Amino acid sequence: MLSLLSSLLSLLFVFLISFFIITSHFSFPLSLLKLLGFIKFTASRDDDDNYKRDEGTYVVGEEELQRELMPRHVAVIMDGNRRWAKREGLLTSQGHEAGAKRLIEFSELCFKLGIHTVSAFAFSTENWGRHKIEVKCLMSLIQHYLKSKIQYFQREETRVSIIGNLTKIPESLRQTIHEIEEATKSYKKKHLILAIDYSGRLDILRACKSIVHKSEAGLIRKEDVDEAMIERELLTSCTEFSSPDLLIRTSGEQRISNFFLWQLAYTELFFSSVLWPDFDKDKLVEALVSYQRRERRFGCRV
Repeated sequence: MLSLLSSLLSLLFVFLISFFIITSHFSFPLSLLKLLGFIKFTASRDDDDNYKRDEGTYVVGEEELQRELMPRHVAVIMDGNRRWAKREGLLTSQGHEAGAKRLIEFSELCFKLGIHTVSAFAFSTENWGRHKIEVKCLMSLIQHYLKSKIQYFQREETRVSIIGNLTKIPESLRQTIHEIEEATKSYKKKHLILAIDYSGRLDILRACKSIVHKSEAGLIRKEDVDEAMIERELLTSCTEFSSPDLLIRTSGEQRISNFFLWQLAYTELFFSSVLWPDFDKDKLVEALVSYQRRERRFGCRV
């Protein structure tokens, strides 16, 4: 079907170019820019049709994805930026920049496929142990991308939240975080969460301390403490779907590295050997197809 459409577009292009050449001799002006704009528009429409066939099925390449089986929340551990840069003969900072660009493309495709929440492990608490120059470059890169993408997220109506212990990050980055969160807080259909200086253990510890403090203040009783209360105290309470349905980790590593320890209790895991900057549309579709073929029982027999 796609090859047929491509052939038709090619024939249309040849016809219109010929028409342009002929009519130009008779002083009938035809703007080449308008012609190319029309072709680009037509190709764009064709590309959109490639993602969604009807209300129940998405089509991406040769794969079909069921709308009703699409995860609501996809989390990703973006691993392999440094190895990618080394392989390509680039600086480590260029690897992280390629990874940041990939995250924008990844989240854009997820939202296009109807996924509500995308969360990304951008900087772990343990990452402070890396070389100071790399840490400084990472903080500058995060600030630059957040600052430069504010209008993009507003245009796409995507809410952006940053979670983690933000006390150690540069003040300029904190100001940018406040700015982008305020600028996008009203959006409901798409939610991008970045975890910066985040630790799953510290997230749970922080929740426990908050509950103890409320108990000492007489605000809650022991009987009030349940799983729902703990989830409300976790940093992921900022989203409607706090527990990811699918976790993707790239670069061949097969561990969760202190990310969302509580929230991942029944999350489906997908590990890819591909380095994060190379994790493209086809790899995401592969992960989603794998997810949709699984039977989620949440510890119960079906």
